[in-house]
Amino acid sequence: MSDKYTAAGYSSITIGPGSRPAVLVVDLQVGFTDPKFPLGSHPMVHAATEKTAALLKVARAKGVPVASCYTAYCGPDDMPYWKVKAVREEFFYGHPCTAIDPRILDPSDYTFVKSAPSIFFQTPLVAFLTKQRVDTVIVTGCNTSGCVRASIVDAFSWGYRVMVPEDCCGDADRGPHDANLLDVGRRYADITDAAAMTRYLQTL
Repeated sequence: MSDKYTAAGYSSITIGPGSRPAVLVVDLQVGFTDPKFPLGSHPMVHAATEKTAALLKVARAKGVPVASCYTAYCGPDDMPYWKVKAVREEFFYGHPCTAIDPRILDPSDYTFVKSAPSIFFQTPLVAFLTKQRVDTVIVTGCNTSGCVRASIVDAFSWGYRVMVPEDCCGDADRGPHDANLLDVGRRYADITDAAAMTRYLQTL
């Protein structure tokens, strides 16, 4: 079957990483990684958490900046109109579901809260990346079809080289995960894997 996107010139180049990467970790908080929470029982997210934790060990050892976010709100008044029941009912400051997964959390990371899908939206992330002279972001986390995709699009919009190790990202179901990575790979990012990103980081 012909690929009309490729025929039209999508996916026409590989961007490739630069020389100053950072790893971005989107929403690997226990609300998504611990089965005791309503959104925490998705095997793809569990696998992505393990892969991301291993990648972060390499990044930290090489002095690569890591920025990790979680989602939380003061109450309904500062929360967008989420259609996700668990977010509306539990994602508040102080609730256990907002804690960063202990496999991910490290005191050396730049860890902050976000209030919208993208890790970039109205957060201090760009200032942090600018200070670190970052030219490449490696996007990890969950969910691929939601907050990860929004973060990829914003990273592209800010002018970064965007690398997405697909096995460091997770979703509730394989279909939306694959479809969204296919689409952002046509337009905004290089889709890669944890092994390739580990080799890249080790060369720095």
